Amino acid sequence: MGSLRSALRCLAAFIVGMLCLALMPSARAAGLQSVRAAYIPVINWLPAWVAKEKGIFEKNGLDVSLTVAQNLSLLPGTLGRQFDIVPSTPPDLVKAVLGGLDIVAVAGEAIETRTNPTTHVIVRKNAGITSMQELKGKIVAAPTLGAIIHVSVLHCLKKVGIDPASIRGIEVPFPNMADQLKAGNVDAVESLEPFAGQLLAAGNVSLGDPLLCAGDEVTYAFWISQRDWAAKNAAALRAWLASLEEGKAFIDSNAEEARAILAKYTKLPQAVVDKIPMPTFRFAIKPQEFSVWVNVLKDLGQIRQAIDENRLVLTAD
Repeated sequence: MGSLRSALRCLAAFIVGMLCLALMPSARAAGLQSVRAAYIPVINWLPAWVAKEKGIFEKNGLDVSLTVAQNLSLLPGTLGRQFDIVPSTPPDLVKAVLGGLDIVAVAGEAIETRTNPTTHVIVRKNAGITSMQELKGKIVAAPTLGAIIHVSVLHCLKKVGIDPASIRGIEVPFPNMADQLKAGNVDAVESLEPFAGQLLAAGNVSLGDPLLCAGDEVTYAFWISQRDWAAKNAAALRAWLASLEEGKAFIDSNAEEARAILAKYTKLPQAVVDKIPMPTFRFAIKPQEFSVWVNVLKDLGQIRQAIDENRLVLTAD
């Protein structure tokens, strides 16, 4: 009887031990550095999704959680609270820093080039609008009035001699722009892929890529964090950058699987996803890349203070 009780105690101890092991994180997972990141559900952030789905982040020592967000302009204020790394664009970063946030660009993501444009100002076919100059007095739909695409449109107008204040900008979410344009509620929309491709396939007309009014090759989308976090986590940033590079290499070599991941994160139909052109990805980022955008914002009167571009970037190099 005593031997039976002893055996039962041993069995119970074994079961409890196994349950504890099952509930504990693996030694590998426990050794990973946690990184809380946000993303916007558009193709620009595909390398990070691939890095997550293919275990690249983990291989490089990171336990990355990815949380979807819809408004990129609100993300700088979430750093240090909800997130460690979030997406941004030059106007959002510059304005946030001048507003008192101590945040920095830590890795690049997508650039806009003359040979691979991804953003368009689109008007209805037969609307009688054939150039940016003819937007004077028109209603233009923007995803966010203070964000990079609308800033670029205003810059384009000023470059061709049109007062930016002569247009009426209204905020319309990307998915709703097609209906608003078709109904005639707006005269033009500021669109990006995949929405731009769908609008153009429906017979609408592009007036060009507004981002390229700032230059033939400009920084567009990148990753930011708090300066203090970046300074204390150089190893994590090196791993983040390496993971993005490996994610891009996977995209280049496995187009079909990469687009399946794109469909998962954007929740778009595979038939739509298959037609989206890939952005130009570049993960290195340098302070001088922000000079053109600082000048654009100054020229439009959206910022008045001087800013040292070196304050805007802190990488692990």
